[in-house]
Amino acid sequence: MSSVRLLRIAGFAIALPFAFSLSQQAAELRGGEQTPGILIAVGVLTVVFLLRALATEYGSGPDANLQKDLQWGLAAGGVLTILFNL
Repeated sequence: MSSVRLLRIAGFAIALPFAFSLSQQAAELRGGEQTPGILIAVGVLTVVFLLRALATEYGSGPDANLQKDLQWGLAAGGVLTILFNL
C-alpha cells in the first residue's frame, strides 16, 4: 500500500470524528439532545463500511483506490468516533 493511500485513509479517519463532534456541538447549541443509540448506529455503519472496504479491496482493481480509501477511512473513523465518545 502506498503512502498516498495511507494518507488519504488517515485523512478520512480523522475527519469523521471531528465532523461528528461538530455536529453534536451544533445540536447542543440549538438545545437538542443527543439521540439515544447514536453510537450504536455509528457502529453498524462502521461494520457496513468495513465489509464494503474488504469486498472492494479484493474485488476491484487499482482504478477504485479512491473508493477503497474512502471506505477504509470511514470504517476507521467510525471506530475512532465510538472510542472518543464513550
